[in-house]
Amino acid sequence: MQRIPFFKMTGTGNDFILIDNRKRVIDPDNCLEFVRGVCRPRVSVGADGVILIEGDPEVDFRWRFFNADGSEPAMCGNGARCAARFAFLTGIAEKPRMAFRTGAGVVTAELWDKRVKVQVPAPHSLRQGVSATVRRRPFALDFIDSGVPHAVCFLEGAKDLEEIDVERWGCALRNHSRFKPEGANVDFAHVEAPHTLWVRTYERGVEGETLACGTGSIAAALLAALRGGVESPVEVHVRSGEVLTVHFKMDGAARGGRAGKGDAPPPPPFSEVCLEGDALVVYEAELWPETL
Repeated sequence: MQRIPFFKMTGTGNDFILIDNRKRVIDPDNCLEFVRGVCRPRVSVGADGVILIEGDPEVDFRWRFFNADGSEPAMCGNGARCAARFAFLTGIAEKPRMAFRTGAGVVTAELWDKRVKVQVPAPHSLRQGVSATVRRRPFALDFIDSGVPHAVCFLEGAKDLEEIDVERWGCALRNHSRFKPEGANVDFAHVEAPHTLWVRTYERGVEGETLACGTGSIAAALLAALRGGVESPVEVHVRSGEVLTVHFKMDGAARGGRAGKGDAPPPPPFSEVCLEGDALVVYEAELWPETL
């Protein structure tokens, strides 16, 4: 295997390995061991995921996104922001406004230096008031697919959020029968003010708490808005200590409703859903095959 040029980037505490794969230096359909190997901390680059940038005849590029365990989710909000800046810095996208294809659909992005705002596909699969008991502890959850599935538990106070054992309860809820067969990312959230939210996330594919989750921040903000707790724009404070901003438009008649009951839930009443935050380059280097 030849040496592979890459960028290491971070989006609000999620870190990624980004590779220009337009010449197929990596086979995206046969890269499980590569992804697992390069994402290992201390013995290789280490990252939450790998993003392969490929050509697309209709938009600026397409991506293949892989979690550290080799699974391929449809979407990653923080990864999308890093992919957009990587594409602009490397000349793959010529302008700071671009569109690219993900497993969840086409994402549009706009850059202001290191600041990146992406508009994601419309959320779906809303379910409110989901009851789930794990290890004899009951949880009341709201569910939405914001590119990937998220189950959100709203906690009463900041202290509750700080003290919750995200690894223990997140793992148990992530595998609950209510969310089979895919499972769900699990977010614990606290509404501080009408435009301020705090979120901690257990991510499937990483199988642990991450410092940030873009789609989790979107999910928590939208579900909090349905409960009448927040309004756009929402500043979402994540575990890294940084802040993401979630923008959206919402049908006012739906506020505080109980959408999603029954076998055929209506689509969530949101449009123009965007995630904004910094996408930072950590370093640019070459990957040697001996660490895989």
